[in-house]
Amino acid sequence: MPFGYTGQNQPKQTVSNSGVFSITDVAELQSQGKLGGSLELIEEIVASDTATIDFTSIKENVYDVHLLQFFNAQSSANNDVAGIRLYESGTLETASVYQYALQSVNADPSFTEVRTTSDTKIRFVGGYSTNFNFTGNGYVYFYNLGNSSKYSFCTIHTTFGTDGNDYNSHFGGGVLPQASTVDGIRLFNYFASGNFSEGTFKLYGVKQIWVT
Repeated sequence: MPFGYTGQNQPKQTVSNSGVFSITDVAELQSQGKLGGSLELIEEIVASDTATIDFTSIKENVYDVHLLQFFNAQSSANNDVAGIRLYESGTLETASVYQYALQSVNADPSFTEVRTTSDTKIRFVGGYSTNFNFTGNGYVYFYNLGNSSKYSFCTIHTTFGTDGNDYNSHFGGGVLPQASTVDGIRLFNYFASGNFSEGTFKLYGVKQIWVT
């Protein structure tokens, strides 16, 4: 149905204008989840010496795109690396089936590629330090998680400090090249196996806003 201007039935209005909505329009759009912002916060997890960050109710049947944001994440171990694993119909995939390709940029300066076609996780933060001033921050977009006929992809942009006290960033993406229903996301530190000593992790569903 069209959602229009509150004065759309006035005799002098000749052009439809969707800039102002009636109370009825607002109520119906809110009931459809299409009003009130383009993101829905699904879950927020605050780490405090936490071994793994698990999002297990991600509304994969509602959203085609998910956004993970994280702030001030740290490992309890020095020079650690954080990874992503996905749950397929409730079962955590841990086999060497993940693929990713990242550009790593260091302030020293140097550029390296971090890539593989066979890993047990997708790397998203690399070599970050326990130095309080160099926490990990960034975001990851996930695509097709709930679509059982498509692969699950992600794009990654993260920023952090290294063990050598240098600034570093990653950007790139990864894929679970299996057509499956992904219904959960796990984050963990795997290089030095440290816990998440701190950090805030937020998972959002990205709404598809239809304008008619």
